Amino acid sequence: MFSPTPSPQPKPAATDLIKDGSDAGFMADVIEASQEVPVIVDFWATWCGPCKTLGPILEKAVTAAKGAVKLVKIDTDKHPAVAGQLRVQSIPTVYAFFQGRPVDGFQGALPESQIKAFIERLVKLSGGTGAIDIAAILAEAKGLLDAGDAQGAAAVYQEVLAEEPENAAAYAGVIRCLLAVGEADAAKGMIADAPAVIAKSADLAAVKSQIELSEQAAKAGPLDDLKAAVTADPANHQARYDYAVALFAAGRNEDAVEALLEIVKRDREWNDKAARTQLLKMFEVLGPMDKLVIQARRKLSSLLFA
Repeated sequence: MFSPTPSPQPKPAATDLIKDGSDAGFMADVIEASQEVPVIVDFWATWCGPCKTLGPILEKAVTAAKGAVKLVKIDTDKHPAVAGQLRVQSIPTVYAFFQGRPVDGFQGALPESQIKAFIERLVKLSGGTGAIDIAAILAEAKGLLDAGDAQGAAAVYQEVLAEEPENAAAYAGVIRCLLAVGEADAAKGMIADAPAVIAKSADLAAVKSQIELSEQAAKAGPLDDLKAAVTADPANHQARYDYAVALFAAGRNEDAVEALLEIVKRDREWNDKAARTQLLKMFEVLGPMDKLVIQARRKLSSLLFA
């Protein structure tokens, strides 16, 4: 297993590994660059005390990894857009991207030992012994779950956890499998018992939102009744909101998103911005790189800033 250790490195090389990022450069610096090696994104601000503690530790560990990972530092005061898209609610928040998608992350200033462990996981995921196999296995499991084979997917996710007990994507995958077969209590139990190093990961946050949406949908009522209520009174935002939640639970993601966008179009401030909040939850469940999410974010931005 790779174990980063401090080592002197020429300043030009470190500059290639650690850079200040921006909203405009996020696609090139993070998404495209992560096709080669994991890219760690540190969301910080100059006024944030814990950020000043975490930053040097991250930089030291990334430099010690000698090119196995990169670090992009984004000042959220100067560049708030990407942080908003990823639902960064407190800083410091750290996301790790590989092959264009978030694969791990955490909030708060962790000690150096946990930062090293975090980078070790990323290095193992992206290269070295068995890393490519792990990525392929995760993709296989997701494909099975998407096809409706929750039991088969769970078995494959468990294979990953047998090798990497703190793999956030695999752990969240098992939870999704439990939800798919109606085992909500067991899913909540797994979330409560999640290892500390992945408890605040993006994957776990997404399944939490999925559970919240499912519980809301159970209270919303039958789809046909909700649709009829919206048809009868298009200005009934609560009915449209409930209809959107029920649509999402039924797998009609695009229709659900459009229903919420319609509420924002009609009254962006309705119910303390409830439609926008619900959209963000759906985006979290689907993932920041999902095509529907990308399109919906553009529509939402045009509505809000028109």
